[in-house]
Amino acid sequence: MKTFAFTLAGTLLALSARAQTAPITGQVRDAQGAAVEFATVTLHRAADSVVVKSEFSDERGAYRLEATATGRYLVSVAQLGFRRAWAGPLDVAGSPVTAPLITLQTSGATTLKEVTVVGTKPLYERQADRTVVNVEGSTLAAGNTSLDVLRRSPGVTVDGNDNLALRGRQGLLVLIDGKRQPMTGQELADYLRGLPAEQLKSIELITNPPAKYDAQGGAGIIAINLKKDQRQGTNGTVNTSLGYGRYHKLTSGLTLNHRRKHYNVFGSYTFADRRNFSALTINRDFFDYSDNGRTLVGKSYQDNESVGHGRSHSWKAGLDYTLSEHTSIGTVFNGLALKTDSKGSNFSELYAADGTPTRRYRSDNGRTGDVPNFSGNVNFRHTFQDSLGNHELTVDGDYARYDTRRGQLLDTRFTFPRDSADRLTSDQQSLLTIQSVKADYTRPLTKALRLEAGGKISWVNSDNDLEFRIPATADNLDNLVRDPRRSNRFRYDENIVAGYVNFNQTLPQWTLQAGLRGEQTNAEGKPEDETQRFSRHYFQLFPSAAVKHTFSDKHELAVSLSRRIDRPSYGQLNPFRSYIDITTYGAGNPALLPQTSYNAEVTHTFQQKYSVGLSYAVTSNPIVGTVQPAQDGGRIVVSTSQNLDRQYNYSLTVTAPVELAKWWSVYNNAVFYYSRFVGEVAGTALNAGRPAFNLSSNSTFTLGHDWKADLNATYQSKERYAFFLSKPQGELSLGVQKGLWNNKATVKLNATDVLYTNKGRATTTFNNYTERFYQRFESRVVTLSLNYRFGNDKVAPSKRRQGGAEDEKRRAG
Repeated sequence: MKTFAFTLAGTLLALSARAQTAPITGQVRDAQGAAVEFATVTLHRAADSVVVKSEFSDERGAYRLEATATGRYLVSVAQLGFRRAWAGPLDVAGSPVTAPLITLQTSGATTLKEVTVVGTKPLYERQADRTVVNVEGSTLAAGNTSLDVLRRSPGVTVDGNDNLALRGRQGLLVLIDGKRQPMTGQELADYLRGLPAEQLKSIELITNPPAKYDAQGGAGIIAINLKKDQRQGTNGTVNTSLGYGRYHKLTSGLTLNHRRKHYNVFGSYTFADRRNFSALTINRDFFDYSDNGRTLVGKSYQDNESVGHGRSHSWKAGLDYTLSEHTSIGTVFNGLALKTDSKGSNFSELYAADGTPTRRYRSDNGRTGDVPNFSGNVNFRHTFQDSLGNHELTVDGDYARYDTRRGQLLDTRFTFPRDSADRLTSDQQSLLTIQSVKADYTRPLTKALRLEAGGKISWVNSDNDLEFRIPATADNLDNLVRDPRRSNRFRYDENIVAGYVNFNQTLPQWTLQAGLRGEQTNAEGKPEDETQRFSRHYFQLFPSAAVKHTFSDKHELAVSLSRRIDRPSYGQLNPFRSYIDITTYGAGNPALLPQTSYNAEVTHTFQQKYSVGLSYAVTSNPIVGTVQPAQDGGRIVVSTSQNLDRQYNYSLTVTAPVELAKWWSVYNNAVFYYSRFVGEVAGTALNAGRPAFNLSSNSTFTLGHDWKADLNATYQSKERYAFFLSKPQGELSLGVQKGLWNNKATVKLNATDVLYTNKGRATTTFNNYTERFYQRFESRVVTLSLNYRFGNDKVAPSKRRQGGAEDEKRRAG
């Protein structure tokens, strides 16, 4: 497949050298003749108004749209605060077309020749290379966290260890406003729990990204876009919500924005106070394994309940400034201060093979966490003009700092065979810093061919110190001393240097893309244990290519190929231990290797809205989670990550948006997939797979008089992921909202997991061990929220910054 990707890339470049295109260009002005920047300009087929492509107007009010086939088209321009305006029909026959000047009138004006369209975006949208979840304005987002919204997104699943998967594949790159989050698993989940859904504008699920993106993320990219007020003048938004399941969930926030012709100052703040319940039941069987089979030697039963309390303060502040018609600079700072505490109780019994009790104990587990995060970005943008069009240079500098302070107190009381007590405490101090600089340059090489090229360099430094303390003597639990066997200090340094080149070509009825990215990685891990130290240096190439052909107004076919990598997160490499009770802990694995994957996808789109996609991926050294007996003995179990040899994934994705009535639209998404895993862990060989599917359906009801409702249903079938075999689970959620005071305010009421069916159940099996767990959490919640907008309603959208530290920020878990 690697050879085929390079061959296809070369073919595309050869075709582009003699290609022709059909660009449509034009200008957008307001009633006073001023350029309207960042208006949404949409190209429609004239026959049925189906959307072909959308772009934004630039600072001069200019736009450029590429028609994918000859024919007759319409152009519409929309901007909040203005009436939608139209131009055309325009006949496109392969040569450039200049559209008439489009003048926008404010929404209060009356213009007979204009067409005004009033509507809202659907919750889910299927685009050419991604699925978009429009969180803003959805009733299902009210009072929820970002993780809650992701759980309900098409094709996304979250397993019992809080690992995200898309279409049955783990290994995702998570971006927030273009910046990578440096965490995975539970730490990423905790971060997303601290980020209220009220701050989200949209979520993009990208399955096969081009070379411009970092190569990290074999399963694709989840891009989370935060809200940013786009109205001119001084304005803002106030929101508050209160939810209740078993415990309260409170969120309140404020955004402020001050925009003038040459600058924009913006900021936001959100406070969240949420208490959550979770429960976990585990049954374990231990075996002796030999050539004659396995023999049961013991069992254990655990029942765990915990209540967690999280308080988060998230903020954002920034400035965009236009130096000239062609040059702008900007800066943005983000912060999230998350404080958590939880109290859990665990009852455990251990049995002999014949069912006779051998040990019984109760554990009380108290945890605290203080995680202040900060990131900053400075950016520069300059455009150059010539006869071929705009050249653009952007430069980003990023700095991020993640502090982590965690404490744990684990008290254990043994009640059988004799009374005794034990105590284990730990303190973790961690500091992660990320610095990166990147530059991107785009320019048209001809009227038909566009070049994208860029480079990036990043530095990551991680320093983690974990100290465990145990009683010096068994009769005095308060006299604690350092436990050198469990305590550890782990330092990790990483430097990645990357460069890419990408070519884009639009022909009549064809769109071509070919790119190549190269990354040099230098990494060094330094635990206290000298035998676990490692140093890795490697260079890899990541080609990507895509072809799209429009056969007619009704049929479109797209093919894409790419190679990607998933480096272990910083937490996955860290050998630190985190205890649930005295027989269960989680730890990192310094021996983990990166996983690499080849991905191929073919998608057919019918009538610009229905789509069927086939994809195939093969992954080398896939990183999978395992739960198995530890080398410590004594029926101690460790949760960690391991490399297998291969993972094969086949998937079929069907998207079908349906309008059953003018007031009722339904977005349906189905993913059918088969995953097979090959490898060996702890003496257990694995060569197994099974078919599975994920279904989601969202109904939107526009009821009139500013009433709107949503009904969302998801279902995940039984599936295999490496050694885990999980049982089905699903969820039904609903919401209703009402606009008030000329839609200045919106009140929403929503209920999630109404039937309380979103529960995790799974089994993991090794030759010497079998575990069955049943996980419940507080998913059924009713929330009431109020959102109020104040200030000027005239809009001029701002630039969205995609910073340079996207790739590093995901791996700090």
